[in-house]
Amino acid sequence: MQRLYDFLRRHPTWVDTFWAVVLFGISCVGVTGANGVPGHHMPLAAGLAVSAVLCLVVALRRLYPEPMLLLAAACGLAQLILDVETTVADFAMLVITYTVATVGARWASRLALGISLCAATLAQIRWPADEPAGLSRVAVVVFQTVPFALAWVLGDSMRTRRAYFAQLEERAARLEKEREAQSKVAVAAERARIARELHDVVAHNVSVMVVQADGAAYVLDSAPDQAKKALETISSTGRQALAEMRRLLGVLRTGEHQEGGEYVPQPDVEQIDDLVEQCRTSGLPVDFKVEGTPRPLPSGVELTAYRIVQEALTNTRKHGGPNAGASVRLVYFDDGLGLLVEDDGKGAPHELYEEGGADGQGHGLIGMRERVGMVGGTLDAGPRPGGGFRISVLLPLKAAH
Repeated sequence: MQRLYDFLRRHPTWVDTFWAVVLFGISCVGVTGANGVPGHHMPLAAGLAVSAVLCLVVALRRLYPEPMLLLAAACGLAQLILDVETTVADFAMLVITYTVATVGARWASRLALGISLCAATLAQIRWPADEPAGLSRVAVVVFQTVPFALAWVLGDSMRTRRAYFAQLEERAARLEKEREAQSKVAVAAERARIARELHDVVAHNVSVMVVQADGAAYVLDSAPDQAKKALETISSTGRQALAEMRRLLGVLRTGEHQEGGEYVPQPDVEQIDDLVEQCRTSGLPVDFKVEGTPRPLPSGVELTAYRIVQEALTNTRKHGGPNAGASVRLVYFDDGLGLLVEDDGKGAPHELYEEGGADGQGHGLIGMRERVGMVGGTLDAGPRPGGGFRISVLLPLKAAH
């Protein structure tokens, strides 16, 4: 039964054709029976022709609603001219009115409404009833007009309902596209964040390892204890780098930060002291001071401050020269956190800080600017008067709850 129902839904014109044939059969019986009966205006040939055309309207109403409306109106005029009174086939007028109001053009819907309101009146004038003129005729006209008006109202309501559902489907499709676009943006932002994290981790730790390895090779024969200590620093730095990289790769795989195991938490401001100590161990003199009253900070600000100091000290080792020293100032303001990282080395090449290193020769400052911009802060980077390099950052913050 369900297969038959699905088949009929896929072929609605076949269903309309079936009912058109049934209607034509009933109309033929009515026209034949009324032919020649006193008091009836039903020429046999004209009656059968009009009935056939009206049944054709029923069969093709879904495929060609507007042409079928015009054809039905022409049949109505032909009935008035040829004196063919209403038959069962005139039910097609009701059907086409509903169809045009539902799926037809607006002009066709209005035309169908006008014809529907006038049809009963014209029929009563052309073939007046036997009752005396007066309220009885008015009642007949109203009684015959109401079904046409109801058919038009029902069809127009169905049009509105379909338009509403179509709008809902369009809105759902648009929201789905917007969600997909937002997801792609979020994925791109997350990839950029992880790329910055990997850059900071690899650049800083590998830089420490290279410096320690060079130092170990230099004193391997003359000071084996120092070489052993340098190798231990290389080992611990390498493990730390691996742990942070595994944490980031775990984020890529699962989308979530995992606790325990080999994954480490996000670095914060308190770990800047350990970072500075690590740099001192690797041979870079660093002066570190904290001004103001330390207090809890948003996690994004904590991570940004740590990575800024990490990248700045890494740049000092890369570009400052063998005798460079650095200073780090962390200042707690009432409405912000200030960072000042300076070195007295030879400074970075001009193209590495001009426009944030956009020429492709370096990405450290680009990552800094992106990080600072994500938390609404400001960054100023450039050479110091008299030599060296300076990075000044201001990060707005609110007290963490």
